This record gives sequence, C-alpha cells and structure tokens, in this order.
Amino acid sequence: VPRIYEKIYAKIQAEVASGSEIKQNIFKWAVETGKETVRLRSEKKTVPVPLLIKYKIADKVVFAKIRAKLGGKVRCTISGGAPLSQDLCEFFHAAGIRIMEGYGLTETTAAVSVNHPDDFSFGTVGRPMPGVEFRIAPDGEILVRGPVIFKEYYRNPEATKEVLAADGWFATGDIGEITQRGFVKITDRKKEIIVTSAGKNIAPQKIENLLKTVRFISQSLVLGDKQKYIAALLTLNEPEVIKWAQTEGITFKDYPDLSKNQKVVDMIEDLIKGINHHLASFETIKKVRILPNDFTIETGELTPSLKVKRKVCQQKYQTYIEDLFN
Repeated sequence: VPRIYEKIYAKIQAEVASGSEIKQNIFKWAVETGKETVRLRSEKKTVPVPLLIKYKIADKVVFAKIRAKLGGKVRCTISGGAPLSQDLCEFFHAAGIRIMEGYGLTETTAAVSVNHPDDFSFGTVGRPMPGVEFRIAPDGEILVRGPVIFKEYYRNPEATKEVLAADGWFATGDIGEITQRGFVKITDRKKEIIVTSAGKNIAPQKIENLLKTVRFISQSLVLGDKQKYIAALLTLNEPEVIKWAQTEGITFKDYPDLSKNQKVVDMIEDLIKGINHHLASFETIKKVRILPNDFTIETGELTPSLKVKRKVCQQKYQTYIEDLFN
C-alpha cells in the first residue's frame, strides 16, 4: 500500500536532512536529473545523451545506495489499495525502483487496470486489463465492465441495483478520466469531493498526498465542505519531530506536549506555505491543527490497508474541526 512507500521516502528525507549541505545539494541534483529522465521514458521519448550520462552518475552516487538499503535487487513493486502520490512514484522510478500502480475493488474480484514496467504513465493506475472495459459517466464517475465484475451483493438486491446496471456496467464510486494514451486516472472518491461555500469542487486526496511528502507529517485529513476555505488536521511523524526538537533545544514533557509547542506549530505552518505553492488559490490550506496522536488501525482511524477512515476521524475529532472553522 502507498503508506509503505511514504514511510520509506520519509526515512530517506530524514537521512538526507541530517547530512551536510553538499550532500543535500547532490541528492537534490540527482532527484531532479532522475525525474527528468523517467518522465521522458514514461512518454516514450528518447533520453538525450548528456542527460543519460548525468543520470548514470546520479544513479551511481545516490540511487544505487537507496536500492542497496532495500536489498539491492528490487526492480519492480506494486502499489494499490489507496492513491499514491505522483511525486513519490516519480522519485522511486528515478531511483530504479519501478512502482507499478494498479486499481481494483472487491466488486471487481481483482485488478482491473495496472501500469507495466515498460508501459507506464505517472499519476495513473495503468491501462485496462484484458477483457475489461472502462468508461466515464457524465458526472465523472468511473464505470467498469467485464467478466471480473461481481454478480451481486449477498441478499441485497437494492444495493446491487444502485451500482450494477442491467448492461453490466459497474459504478465504482471513484471519479476520474481516461487519458489520450488510454491510461486510467483516478482523482478522488465521489462521496469525498469537497464543495466549498463558493461552489468550488476540490479533491482532498490530491492535497493529502502532497502533505504526506513532508517528512514531519504522518497523516492528514483535508476539510472544507460547505466552508469558505480549506483546512487540515495533521498527525506528525513522531520520531522525526522529536529528533528535530532536540536539535532545536526545545524542552518538552512528552510527545502530546511537543505537538502543541508553538515552535513545532510554526515549523509545520511554514512547510504548509511551501505546499500551497503547488495548489490553486481556492485549494490552499488556510488553517491546520496538529493532533496529539497519530492515526492507527487499533484506535480506529485507519483501515487494514492503512487508508484514513474519513467519517470516523470527523466524528472523533469534531472539537478540533469546529475550532478550524470558527
């Protein structure tokens, strides 16, 4: 699941941040070189020789060390169960670890689309599997048809009729599009789209994925339905924040105490400003609240595949949410 890659990426970020400025600049150069290279490859374009030479140097100096940390022989991995940040996917491809993102639901009994090591497109879940058809409904919902689609919900004909048409098209509940190259792209869950009081439609998963690329942030919940602006509840990467606080000479009693420290709040808010540069003005995060604990399966905020249970979190942290919009 994407959470695994997010944690690996956060660990890599932490190790880079602890190195010298020279090492940080080399890493940044290598990532930029690598991403430029793999983007051209994903578009089936020729990589210019000068860029190819730079990439080989970057691979030897930086990326080979990352692969070694993962055993040294990883060539390809699979991601599914939740959306994966495009930025993360590009990073791992640049590092020589191809993440093949795919898509499927319980009702489709298996994957219905997947990227291929030699035929992939960043930000998508690949092309349809053999025998599977995709189409987009007028409201943007993804519809799927094929022999892998389930027959019915057990003893629940009403629920079956809601999602399964007589001609076999299954309504997935996901919003998306089919690119010109025939790749399936998912933007969000139909029921999770935020509509602000100004009538702007916002996909929270896109913003949440950006937030989770920050090494100090563990989980995020973007909010703003029927509100004037977008806000977010955040949980922090506890080990990294504690390490940062110690280097900054911040005294604290325990982690919940640290999560409320003004210096920590200021640091996170500064990072959010950087995230906002990648968003449209109506999508930018205006307020954040840091929770004193992370989301876990045991405490009920995460599913077994490590997806955030949006409704559960909204009920559990109602006081924080009210504070965000007061």
